[in-house]
Amino acid sequence: MTIAIVGAGLGGLALARVLHVNGIEAVVYEREPSRDARGQGGMLDIHSGQRALREAGLMDQFLAIARGEGQDMRLLEPDGTLLLQEDTPDDAPLLRPEVDRADLRNLLLDSLPRDAVRWGHAFESTDNGVLRFSDGSTATYDLLVGADGANSRVRSMLTDAQPTHIGQNAVELGIPDIDHTHPDLAAMVGRGNYWVLGDGKSLAAQRNGDGRVRIGLSFYNTAEDWFAASGIPFDDPATARTRLIEQLAGWDPRFTALIAACDDSIRLWPITTLPIGLTWPSTPGVTLVGDAAHLMPPVGEGANMALLDGALLGLALAAHPDDHPAAVEEYESEMFERTSAAARKSAQIQQLLTSPDAARKMLAFFQSS
Repeated sequence: MTIAIVGAGLGGLALARVLHVNGIEAVVYEREPSRDARGQGGMLDIHSGQRALREAGLMDQFLAIARGEGQDMRLLEPDGTLLLQEDTPDDAPLLRPEVDRADLRNLLLDSLPRDAVRWGHAFESTDNGVLRFSDGSTATYDLLVGADGANSRVRSMLTDAQPTHIGQNAVELGIPDIDHTHPDLAAMVGRGNYWVLGDGKSLAAQRNGDGRVRIGLSFYNTAEDWFAASGIPFDDPATARTRLIEQLAGWDPRFTALIAACDDSIRLWPITTLPIGLTWPSTPGVTLVGDAAHLMPPVGEGANMALLDGALLGLALAAHPDDHPAAVEEYESEMFERTSAAARKSAQIQQLLTSPDAARKMLAFFQSS
């Protein structure tokens, strides 16, 4: 059986690794020219996804790169009121450790044979078991797994569903080497997650393993064209920071100081999701993992579900080596139920974020969890 995985994200790589551990080889086709072609984002809260790393035989290596102190949490209101401060003891169990996405991806990549990932292969289409790539090359397959993210090209083989905007637009910025460049802000943010909620907005400051603090500004109940309609010149970083600070009028000056301290890197991120409970008739020869199958709001479940998808599909294929349609059907049945529950939970959290008195409602959520 020839297994082709489109996309070298966490889900696709977890699948390739679990297959490799079980003596089944697969090829991962990735559109990026190399593993370092672009940044991989910030930190991930890995909880349920730890099972996937155990199945992949990588748990010890994961614990070596995980940051237990990343479990720290500070929750505040825009006027500066501190609602919650959780500091993780040094001997606390790593129930929800943070890990740099790039470090986790590199861990998975390094666990695979050197020729398992074919870089620079942008998937275009498929016809009768033949993959076609944008450079004109082709490859054959018996099973195609779409691990190609929110804008998956493989998804259309199974469903017409497309991501839709949920009324949230996020701007990502960052402060490099914060301990040396802005020690006062570093002390304020702490070791883990720093979250300010209110006025239909949020500011999330998150420690990365390389000393950078990633800042996410989210604007809720906004239209899909908000970035253009806002009039903020995002191609002029200095002016954009000034205009973003104006969007936080009335907020404690400590919070706007975080924005002023950011460098010129800016990423615009309109938040989209797939329908909760999305399913499709099991189709021999093709399936999906990760965001391609169940794109959710970015509240901590997506990466975990992707890792589990890859690992559990790999285990199903290992259990049915001569019957991959049965393996796919078994995997999809479990995946649909598991990820629908995660998507419903994510939607509930998203609703809290967009509600009046969001910070107090999130405090109640944390205290009841």
